[in-house]
Amino acid sequence: MSTIVEDPGKPRQTLSEQEYRDRLRELPPSAKLVAKILETDGPLSQGQLAEESLLPDRTVRYALNRLEDADLVESRYSVQDARKQVYSLTERN
Repeated sequence: MSTIVEDPGKPRQTLSEQEYRDRLRELPPSAKLVAKILETDGPLSQGQLAEESLLPDRTVRYALNRLEDADLVESRYSVQDARKQVYSLTERN
């Protein structure tokens, strides 16, 4: 999974609400659940997502990979623990 490193010279990708919904529609239910949790409670780590969703870690990892492939999720290193990554949805306009 790639990590987003903030680059002030590069604008972050934003999606229209319709484009976001179209991309999400094609994904498996686990990815939709993870996206919904990130929408309401994000940013969260993979462990926090597993805890909130009640899905196994492996399923959460698969969902995050699918969301990243669709450019719907971004990751960055946690401020509290640099060993962990936290995930958030790509910005929408």
